[in-house]
Amino acid sequence: MKAMILAAGVGIRLRPLTNEIPKALVDVGGVPMIERVVRRLQAAGVTELVVNLFHLGDRIVEFLASKQDFGLRIAFTREAELLDTGGGLKNAAWFFDDGRPFFLHNADVLSDIDLTGMLRFHQSAGVLATLAVQSRPSSRQLLFDCDGRLSGRETPEGVEWAKGPASDFERLAFTGIHVIAPAIFPKMTETGAFPITRTYLRLAGEGERIVAYRVDGRYWQDIGSPENLKQARNRAAGPPA
Repeated sequence: MKAMILAAGVGIRLRPLTNEIPKALVDVGGVPMIERVVRRLQAAGVTELVVNLFHLGDRIVEFLASKQDFGLRIAFTREAELLDTGGGLKNAAWFFDDGRPFFLHNADVLSDIDLTGMLRFHQSAGVLATLAVQSRPSSRQLLFDCDGRLSGRETPEGVEWAKGPASDFERLAFTGIHVIAPAIFPKMTETGAFPITRTYLRLAGEGERIVAYRVDGRYWQDIGSPENLKQARNRAAGPPA
């Protein structure tokens, strides 16, 4: 199975720490964050991995090359400018050539979400993309209808609907963990830098099934701010999960 780790981010809110080290290599409980993500993906059956690079990318390449015990095929894509989540994935489309669903996972996310169960859910549902989501406070929420299908997105700027305002929907926070069918690539008409949620909303409006995988009760924490990093370090003070 294949996966992509999104590791190109600059980590602006973690400066000055990320002036010298990429966010993906920030220490969390004695282990670089990307190592924790790689080992979780490996435990879920991933054998081939692509990582996108921008800020201090050579440091990430060097670190992953030093981890001989991973036993994975690891490839890289380099971005001359940040392409965001959607542009970064589209830039790596060449890697996903086996016709099988794959994981897309943010490098700055610590969780105990059941990735194997999520993959089984995706395969049994026969959908284009499955998004791990939780009922928790967030300034940005995805909106799902009563069948668990993506119908909109809510941000501080307002609500964007896939088709039109829904009368019955639930607000859920996205975790940055996806399972995606490679059939998405011919449908990604967006170009340049763009968020994957833009593609998801457009495709949902065209009738594609982008669905929620509920992970309420599972631990999840990003390390995007000093406060969040402190919480993640307190939780992860031990070996990689």
